[in-house]
Amino acid sequence: MARLASAALLATTLTALPATATAAASAGYTPEQVCGSGFGRVNGGTQPATDHKGIIQGYVYLLYNARTGENCVVTIKSNFVGQPTLTRATLFRQIIGQNPDKFEDEGAYKYYAGPVKAQAKGRCVIFHGLITNMRAGERSSASSIQAFGGSRDYGNCG
Repeated sequence: MARLASAALLATTLTALPATATAAASAGYTPEQVCGSGFGRVNGGTQPATDHKGIIQGYVYLLYNARTGENCVVTIKSNFVGQPTLTRATLFRQIIGQNPDKFEDEGAYKYYAGPVKAQAKGRCVIFHGLITNMRAGERSSASSIQAFGGSRDYGNCG
C-alpha cells in the first residue's frame, strides 16, 4: 500500500512540473505587470523574438504611459524559462540630427529583461530584444540559440 501511494505521488508530481513552469512563464509575468501602472501596449508593440530557424523563443513588448510620456520595453522568455540565460531589452530614443539615446537592460535572467523606461514624449523610438540559451560568461557556439525581435523603424512618436 505504501509503495502504491508513493508511486501515485511521484506520478502526480512529475505530471504537474511542466504545467507549473508554463504557468510561471505566462501568467506570472505580463508586460503590463513588469512596466507598472499606467502602461499599455502600443500598436505594433508586441514582436516575437525568433531564432535563425524561425522558432519563437519569447516576445519583446513596447508599452507607453500617456500620463508620464514614458515608453517601456520588456523581453519575456517563453523558452529557457527558469534558467538564467542572457536576455536583453533595449530602447532607442530618436534625437533629430544626432545618434539616438540608448537605454538597455541585459543580464542572465530567468524570466525577462527589463523594464527599460525612457521619457519620450514627442519623440520616436525603436525597441529590440534578445533571448539566448547561453549562461553568464558562456561563449557562443554551434549549439547556441540567439533569438532577436523588435521594431525595424522608428515609431510610437508620442
